[in-house]
Amino acid sequence: MAGYERKTALGPAEVLARAEKHLPVHIGLSRSRESSHGATYTGREGTVILTAHRHGPFTDVTARTDRLRTSRMDYEIQRFLNHLPYEYGDAGGPGSGDPG
Repeated sequence: MAGYERKTALGPAEVLARAEKHLPVHIGLSRSRESSHGATYTGREGTVILTAHRHGPFTDVTARTDRLRTSRMDYEIQRFLNHLPYEYGDAGGPGSGDPG
């Protein structure tokens, strides 16, 4: 129901590795499917399909959830995407309204 996109300097494998560390801990999702360019995570909070495709110096990351944009899962997905570095040397991190 909701979709999010982010460009990052990380490669697809690194994006998926970070998702594997973040999503189970912060949302309680576990990976139910995977490929070289994406993964599906499911759990009590719902389902998210994450894809990452390299285009030149950037990787386009797309996350699609089966929840409304106001759900806890959608908040955590947005937070995950915001922590991906946009450019090389960028640490990524929380926005001004995010405590960390």
